[in-house]
Amino acid sequence: MKVNNKLISDLAKLAKLHFDEKSSLSMQEDLKKMIGFVDKLSEIDTEDTEPLIYMSEEVNVLRDDTLIENISKEKALENAPQKDSDYFLVPKVIDK
Repeated sequence: MKVNNKLISDLAKLAKLHFDEKSSLSMQEDLKKMIGFVDKLSEIDTEDTEPLIYMSEEVNVLRDDTLIENISKEKALENAPQKDSDYFLVPKVIDK
């Protein structure tokens, strides 16, 4: 891939960026270095290398989902401004 002013201006337009002349030259040099690095990776022989699916062999260790009662209904409803026997009462927000 050839890195030139047109490529930098096209990329800048797509990214909605604006570069002055000095910044454009700096971006050209940086992009050349990045493309050179990626090209260097293509020189590596990966013929016998298995694809990497996961970064580690660890699996998630989750706790058991057990039911515990933290607070009773009566205690939860104790300070409610409006309540029914088992529920909080709230103002109606959707009209049919």
